[in-house]
Amino acid sequence: MARVIAICNAKGGVGKTTTAVNLSAYLAAGGKKVLLVDFDPQANASSALGSDPLRVQKSIYHGILREVPAEELIKPTMLFNFHLIPAAPHLAGILVEFVNLPEREHFLRKFLHTLRHQYDYIIIDLPPSLSLLTINGLIAADEVLIPVQAEYYSLEGIGQLLEIIELIRKNLGHDLKVNGALLTMYDKREHLSREVSRNLRSHFPHKVFETEIPRSVALAEAPSFSKPIILYRPDSNGAEAYRRLAEEIISEEKKKEQPLSSENFGNFNIS
Repeated sequence: MARVIAICNAKGGVGKTTTAVNLSAYLAAGGKKVLLVDFDPQANASSALGSDPLRVQKSIYHGILREVPAEELIKPTMLFNFHLIPAAPHLAGILVEFVNLPEREHFLRKFLHTLRHQYDYIIIDLPPSLSLLTINGLIAADEVLIPVQAEYYSLEGIGQLLEIIELIRKNLGHDLKVNGALLTMYDKREHLSREVSRNLRSHFPHKVFETEIPRSVALAEAPSFSKPIILYRPDSNGAEAYRRLAEEIISEEKKKEQPLSSENFGNFNIS
């Protein structure tokens, strides 16, 4: 049975899709069978793996509407055991089409339920907003991984996301686990990066991954070549970071960590 992990942050530009694509690739390289579900109408994860969103005939949109069987949507990637269900811009229509439907928050969960036995991991790349699409993705997931850019403003939106997760637990009866926060675009030479890291690790009420994803030209270039970093620049520091992250994720299967807690989360003082 697959672990279903949503990659989510309401703020854009924090490395969410980069993390979804490259974490998935390294999980597959580590011997796991992985499905990446692109659930963002921008379809950046799809294009990063060679799928042209403007030419996609059938996407996750058709799957959750039950117009196409899940098996017909699954696309291979260049890596063994790494599959993709692509998105396309028409996915944005769900925000209107689902608004008056019963159990509208559960459509993606019901769709993925038929696939869970086929994979070790299902990674969901969510849009940078707190919309009905995001709620569907969080309900479909067992865990959420939160990329946090090493800048002050990226810290401010985390509290809102944690509140949404708590509302999902209480009002929708879904026991969604916060897997952890992942620091991205980190530069240890910069005072701000170090301070954001220190504050996040001191006050975030859940785990913060030991791995820190560095600023990397190779990571920024890889999508333009439709390749994950493991195939584009496996010798880069960005590739090494995502390899370590995948190892951290896999190691969680062998141990159960207790969440941290702090009443001071949000009281950041960067000087």
